This record gives sequence, C-alpha cells and structure tokens, in this order.
Amino acid sequence: MVQSNFGNRIFDLFNYILLTVIAVITLYPFWDALIVSITPLEESMATTFHLYPKKITLEAYQHLIKIEQLWKSYGVSIVITVLGTAISMFATTLAAYVLSKKNLPGGRVITFAVVFTMMFSGGLIPTYIVVRELGLTNTIWSMMIPTAIQTYNLIIMRSFFQSVPESLEESAKIDGCSDMGILFRIVIPLSLPVIFTIGLFYAVTRWNDFFTAVMYVTDRDIWPLQLFLRSMLIESESSFQSGGDNPLLLGQSIKMAAIMITTIPVLMIYPFFQKHFMQGVSLGGVKE
Repeated sequence: MVQSNFGNRIFDLFNYILLTVIAVITLYPFWDALIVSITPLEESMATTFHLYPKKITLEAYQHLIKIEQLWKSYGVSIVITVLGTAISMFATTLAAYVLSKKNLPGGRVITFAVVFTMMFSGGLIPTYIVVRELGLTNTIWSMMIPTAIQTYNLIIMRSFFQSVPESLEESAKIDGCSDMGILFRIVIPLSLPVIFTIGLFYAVTRWNDFFTAVMYVTDRDIWPLQLFLRSMLIESESSFQSGGDNPLLLGQSIKMAAIMITTIPVLMIYPFFQKHFMQGVSLGGVKE
C-alpha cells in the first residue's frame, strides 16, 4: 500500500512537471510578444530572449490606435465573426441534423460526397470564378458564404447528433412535434457542448482568416483586421528596407503590438464560451 502511494506521488509529480514545461513552452511566445510590444526599440533589439521589460513604453500601441483604417477593419472583422459564425452554425446544424438520420434517402451517398470534399476540391481558380459570377467579390458576403460550412465541423456535429437517443425524438413525434421542433427543442438543448465548441471553432476561424479576403476583396473599406495588419506589416518591412524616417517601424514593437491587438479579443471571449461549455454539459445529461 505504501509503495502504491509512493508510486502514485511520483507519477503525479512527473505529470505536474511535464504539464508545467508544456505550459511554459506554449505561453512563452505570447508572453514574448507582449513584452516586445511594450519595450523600447533599442531594448527589444538588444536580445532575442525577453523575460521582462526593463522599461515600458506604449509607443507602438499609440501609433496603431491613431490609424483610422484600423478601427474600420476592426468593425468589419467583428461583423464577419458574429454574422459569419451565426450563418455557419445555422447551416452546419441543419445539415448535420439531416445527415444524422439513418432513414435519409441516399444518406450514405450524400455523406460520402460531403467527406469527399475534405480530400479533393474544385480548385482555387474555379472557386474564385464561382464567387465572382455570383457577384460576391468586394462584399463582406464573400468572406462568409463560400466557407459557411466546414466539413470537419459538420462531421463532428453529425456524430454528436447521432448519439441523441432516438426514443426522445419518437416521444416528441407522438406528442405532435415537427422535425424542426424536435431539432430546436430537444436535439440542440441536448447538444449544447458541441454547439458551443463548433461555434468557437467558427468564430476563431472567422476572426483569424485573411486568405479569403486576399482573394475576394480589394476595397480597403471592407478589409478585415487580419488583412489590414498584413498590409501594415508589409509596409513596415518596406520602410525598414528603404530606411524610413519613422524609427518605430524599424523594430519589432509595432509588429508584436499588432499581434496582441489581434489576439486579445479571442482570449477575452474564450472564458465566456468556457462557462457555457460547463452549462452545456449539465443540460446535456440524459437520465435513463
């Protein structure tokens, strides 16, 4: 018994050490970006390892917040994230619910066609032509509609819906509930953990996406935040190579400040979703 307790303690200690090392390795890049963003240019260039700032300055953030385009892009990204996530969740939920039905005519063929898109696609140029012919280029819809459903998220949600006891749906049908009523009154409340998880996946993807905007958007007024920051960093590199007069553009501070501005909103919403994860688990319990 004593040896067993000693072995458990050694195992727990090893786990704590391992998880601590992994946490440090994971968090240090974010910490380094934060330190560099509030560190003067000469200090950040003096070393590549930044543990703490010897002197704090907010010049990089002050430079960024004065750019009007930054706030326009912030607003566009918020709209795309909120509205795009809502569209994606609505479309994914409906598609997953239909595909989760065993009696769906041609269900296996449709599922195979959906999974097939994970391995093969139409290609970049045909996709662009389709979006252009639909008149979506240079609109915020081009950053939401073409990528409304991600196959991986659809498969996850479909598998979760299949775990919902069929007896609950049969009881609801006996009581006169329609298919849409079953979905919104029974299936979705029991599937809140996966709903919020997939919603978080979509929201983070929408917030971080810039490639879609690069392909379909040339109007600066509807540039999302990521595309604006990408353009700003390219201009920063050009200024460095040409010997620009603004010393702030020659260092890493403004780049790290841009990364922090992009990352902080995601870090702020995650605890909110985490709270709903726990609520979803309690609501999703099915008593036998």
